[in-house]
Amino acid sequence: MNTMAEARLQTQQKSSQDGQETSLWSSGFGMKLEAVTPFLGKYRPFVGRCCQTCTPKSWESLFHRSIMDLGFCNVILVKEENTRFRGWLVRRLCYFLWSLEQHIPPCQDASQKIMESAGVRNIISGRAPGGAGEGQVPSHVRKEVQRILGHIQAPPRPFLLRLFSWALLRFLNCLFLNVQLYRGQMKMAHKAAQAGSPLVFLSTHKSVLNGILLPFVLLSQGMGVLRVAWDPRTCSPVLRALLKKLGGLFLPPEANLSPDSPEGVLARAVVHATVEQLLASRQPLLIFLEEPPGVRGPRLSALGLSWLGLVVQVVQAGIVPDALLVPVAVTYDLVPEAPHDTCHALAPLGLWTGALAVLRSLRRWGCGRRVCVRVHLAQPFSLQEYTINARSCWGSRQSLEQLLQPIVLGQCTAVPDTEKEQEWTPVTGPLLALREEDQLLVRRLSWHVLNASVASSAVMSTAIMATLLLFKHQKGVFLSQLLGEFSWLTEETLLRGFDVGFSGQLRCLVQHTLGLLRPHVALLRIQQGDLLVVPRPGPGLTSLARLSAELLPTFLSEAVGACAVRGLLAGKVPPEGPWELQGIELLSQKELHCQILLLLHLLPQDLLLLQPCQSSYCYCQEVLDRLIQCGLLVAEETPGSQPACDTGRQRLSARLLWRLSGDFTDSDSDDFEAAEGRYFRLSQQSRCPDFFLFLCRLLSPVLKAFAQAAVFLHQGRLPDTESGYAEQLFQFLRATAQEEGLFECADPNLANSAIWTFRDLGVLQQMPGPAGPLLHLSPAFASRDSQERLRRFIRQFICS
Repeated sequence: MNTMAEARLQTQQKSSQDGQETSLWSSGFGMKLEAVTPFLGKYRPFVGRCCQTCTPKSWESLFHRSIMDLGFCNVILVKEENTRFRGWLVRRLCYFLWSLEQHIPPCQDASQKIMESAGVRNIISGRAPGGAGEGQVPSHVRKEVQRILGHIQAPPRPFLLRLFSWALLRFLNCLFLNVQLYRGQMKMAHKAAQAGSPLVFLSTHKSVLNGILLPFVLLSQGMGVLRVAWDPRTCSPVLRALLKKLGGLFLPPEANLSPDSPEGVLARAVVHATVEQLLASRQPLLIFLEEPPGVRGPRLSALGLSWLGLVVQVVQAGIVPDALLVPVAVTYDLVPEAPHDTCHALAPLGLWTGALAVLRSLRRWGCGRRVCVRVHLAQPFSLQEYTINARSCWGSRQSLEQLLQPIVLGQCTAVPDTEKEQEWTPVTGPLLALREEDQLLVRRLSWHVLNASVASSAVMSTAIMATLLLFKHQKGVFLSQLLGEFSWLTEETLLRGFDVGFSGQLRCLVQHTLGLLRPHVALLRIQQGDLLVVPRPGPGLTSLARLSAELLPTFLSEAVGACAVRGLLAGKVPPEGPWELQGIELLSQKELHCQILLLLHLLPQDLLLLQPCQSSYCYCQEVLDRLIQCGLLVAEETPGSQPACDTGRQRLSARLLWRLSGDFTDSDSDDFEAAEGRYFRLSQQSRCPDFFLFLCRLLSPVLKAFAQAAVFLHQGRLPDTESGYAEQLFQFLRATAQEEGLFECADPNLANSAIWTFRDLGVLQQMPGPAGPLLHLSPAFASRDSQERLRRFIRQFICS
């Protein structure tokens, strides 16, 4: 076993002896690529367009074709040219001079305006003796409002902001190789800011560094001081005081009290007035829609929903005519955080603890390779427009228990044509003050934004490498073959309209990626002069599974379709049978739709991130189209019938002739009788078996974790609290990983996801207990027979 330095030395010796680069060919999939480019045609694809269904005007007006011609900028690359001065001293002090030249708008103390806002005065007049007629606010009430306001924010200090920007610039240059930002996306954000409406940035939360990296990036690009809504659980009181002076916002603990509590009512009124003042003064606001890293909970953050609900409430009240929402994502080669399995609880980060963490990060990353970072800004869209149009897309929904439990238990076979209702994030804080309809609007808006953020995120080289090593070459692969596979998967990612966060010579990219993944892979030198890359068993496979999850959205539709086809063939053809035997079976379009729909209901919304305006039927058809486009399914034409692709002689049916243009719905757009009569076969091309297996394995971690959770039902100790049972299941997954090698399933987040899915399915029931809610096994799944039915239902989608 060699180190990465020895591998590089061997590669250099081999290159000097041979004198030319070895031809790189993928194993039957791709094409010869000596260099990797982040685009297939002439231009880089622009990703992250807003929803054309919910926000058609924003889709058209807030996008300009010219921005696609702009390139990238490295935000942390500051040189003499970035300042107004020149000379040898400037080259040594350019970081400091650059921080002094940043434009920081004057920050006024808005406490008096917040005190005079209508909502706060109404609350005060109701609490003050004598009512509002006296015109005076009691001193103790004024002090209470000032105390709540001091917990929320403080006026930003320009000197402290410049000093922090200078220190952060030096820190980021030591920690990262580059921080890339697409100039076209930034230009689009600038044009949106010139429209006159405040900008609200809604971001994913892959790292705690996002909270300081994004304000730095936007300040450096002339967007002003970004007000960041921080999670109070992540910061100690001293760190909170510092972050508030840098523009941070914190939700007071009284805001989470019950709606009838006087303290909670006053705290929510002050928070609402603060958001009013921020949006009215057009200060940009940053809200994290995901939970902080290391938190074992739903993907959607309850705190983020609360802040977004306040923004929606301000716009609906007409205090601000409109707000422009900008989905944001930050992707890393490797997230500079502590390992996930050590983060059992989110401990507050203190000032000295943070300083020690910075020193440890510099020491750790200084000894190895530095990582690359990409900041993504998707297309802005109007909140007012979304609020008006989104409600028309809402339809009836049913719980997972109503949809799947009868099918799992064999009580019926028909799949209901109804959408799934699945909400795991609890309603807390200011969101409680909204109507139920507005709460639903905020939730579905959050899913829309998360979908846009993930779609605009670039796929990094570590995600591609981890996917190849985990799902195609878990027993090892030669470096020469891995080069071809890497270029093939990069090309497939670009073909699906996703961006990649790397470019350059292929061999250098692979060496850089393997250097970053050095703790999780072993490099073995063989006699022929090649390298054998082998994933390390144990926790290394769990880390690779987390990295490979970043690539899943790219192939999610095909992966769902491949697993659905596997489930459809499970009762007809033995899984161990040859591919030719499986290709004989005819698959009807109706059967495929039903099987895809079953899998969509089973998989959690946190994984699928489906747009709320998209129906399940529409997504099923999209999955089927993707399987046909990638060549896995081939339409079966019966003799004498009109080919499915021949639309020249097709006529509109009588029921569609009278409809007005634009009045076609998803259910009316296809001729169902003709669709149900269509049949498909698995393609017999030589590349299809490996690709089919690769797609099925992309979903194997979550499906295998669900299957193991079904096996654990008769072994777990119930009743128990939700956290206690999640810990039981996680320990069982770890023990199973040691026995069967399923290390990609040994993830606490997968254990939580399985428990919440089983709770929605009616397998587990939550009942009140003396110390809090307790999980019980449902009577419908108390027998071993019903548990075995559940296990078989899940196992049908898993391809071994």
